[in-house]
Amino acid sequence: MSAAVGRKLQEYTRTAEQTARDALVVGHLWLVRHIVGRLAARLPAGVDVENLGSAGILGLVEASQRFDASRGVDFKSFAALRIRGAIIDEARRNCPLPQEVMRRVSLVSKAHERLPAPVTTEDLARETGLTCDEVLDALIALPFVHVRSLEQLETDPEEAAGGANATAVEREEQKQLLAEAIASLPERERLVVTLYYMEELRLKEIGQVLKLSESRVSRLLASAQHQLREYVNAR
Repeated sequence: MSAAVGRKLQEYTRTAEQTARDALVVGHLWLVRHIVGRLAARLPAGVDVENLGSAGILGLVEASQRFDASRGVDFKSFAALRIRGAIIDEARRNCPLPQEVMRRVSLVSKAHERLPAPVTTEDLARETGLTCDEVLDALIALPFVHVRSLEQLETDPEEAAGGANATAVEREEQKQLLAEAIASLPERERLVVTLYYMEELRLKEIGQVLKLSESRVSRLLASAQHQLREYVNAR
């Protein structure tokens, strides 16, 4: 093969790869809108949702560049992790949380470090002197605050079951453990998790189904997520 032919093949390959990446991005812009929409109800007041959408698109572009189909992970799952991470990073950089909320997040973080696992929201309330609802509000705010000691708690249940770096066997084991954790939840929390993660409803839609306020659904989801993480981390 001549050098000229080799260069043309390399150029063709690069062009084909770029075309494939562009197609992945264009074909999954809906996923950015979907994730922003699902997070919007849990975002602090004052966050620029348009900026978050732009950050999500950058996360999608990065995912298209790093995606390796040979690893057995579908692109939607792979991209969703990076889109969500980019959105939360952008929210953190422009975090408008009130000082009182920041104080409660710090209290909950330190209490969690002191208490033996598994830690319940009731344990955190007793240790901090906060109400259970205040603890749940702190857990909701947690992903938007830089609290390094609790970074392992920021992963959503759906992410814990499908990490992009896990092997097929590990993912299957994680899914089984997550299924057990979900089965252990109280009925109402289990229903909220099912509607949010399996049916992909937004908090407002779940509230309409359960005849609850959006803020109450958000707290129920935060409680369920905390219980799931504690269950998984204890195993």
